[in-house]
Amino acid sequence: MSKRTITVIPGDGIGPSIIDSALQILDKVGCDFEYEFADAGLTALEKQGELLPQRTLELIEKNRITLKGPLTTPVGEGFTSINVTLRKKFGLYANVRPVLSFKGTKARYENIDIITVRENTEGMYSGFGQKVSEDGLTAEATSVITRQGAEQIATFAYELARKENRKKVTIVHKANIMKSTSGLFLKVAREVSLRYPDIKTEEMIVDATCMKLVMNPENFDVIVTTNLFGDILSDLCAGLVGGLGMAPGANIGRDAAIFEAVHGSAPDIAGKNLANPTSVILASIQMLEYLGMADKAEQIRKAVSAVIAEGDRTTHDLGGTHGTTDFTQAVLERL
Repeated sequence: MSKRTITVIPGDGIGPSIIDSALQILDKVGCDFEYEFADAGLTALEKQGELLPQRTLELIEKNRITLKGPLTTPVGEGFTSINVTLRKKFGLYANVRPVLSFKGTKARYENIDIITVRENTEGMYSGFGQKVSEDGLTAEATSVITRQGAEQIATFAYELARKENRKKVTIVHKANIMKSTSGLFLKVAREVSLRYPDIKTEEMIVDATCMKLVMNPENFDVIVTTNLFGDILSDLCAGLVGGLGMAPGANIGRDAAIFEAVHGSAPDIAGKNLANPTSVILASIQMLEYLGMADKAEQIRKAVSAVIAEGDRTTHDLGGTHGTTDFTQAVLERL
């Protein structure tokens, strides 16, 4: 049986060091993957003169599974977001952002277990109709929601809920004001919910969702929503469990998937052996689950959980005094 080959994009800033951590752990647990490395972001721009080289796109398409570190898109220089480009190019319509409480973090809450399922290619991130008037006084952008896109993401959320034995899906919207776009999303999500009578459905306006997530996060299970709202809510959820350093993300389409650390490249601490690699380690766990390797995913999750709970060689954001390599070693020892 041939080995599974994974495309690995180390990324920018702290990316290479935390990706290296994740790969060591995947190897230690016996995944036996082959890795093909590719550049993107500022690293690629400096080496090859473009943010997203053709070879990188070819490797993503060939291997279908990618593990990605954080990428930097230069701000205000006419560059399109690399992440948005990848999602559109490969039809990665579902952004899955789970947050789970780990004992030993500085989080304000315990027992949080929420999955945000975010539509990844439409809405305000469609990229349509963005313009500024010649006098600079008026700016416009167009939000596009399609029935197909809404049905696809709602179905994904309910199927995920059923697979994970979840009890409830919360449809988050702003249909009271955005009656066309958010209204269509809500209408289609309601229709999809009728196919899943075994799963409780609730509807919630996005601003109320923010308040209730802060006041009673334990009442949430699976959230499904549009692109912009999902971007905001998933970061809010990350804050409930200790920040973006504890939050992984999966971008899933019909033929490809990219698993990533959702935080930035943190250039201020790059090369200083300070970064917490947990986010990308958790993303690799998502990758293993996607590949049907749940046993190995659980081994890694238990090892990471033990390291954080015991405060063994944890990084500064977790209340410790150690760096990336020491944290990684602590996990490796438990495997």
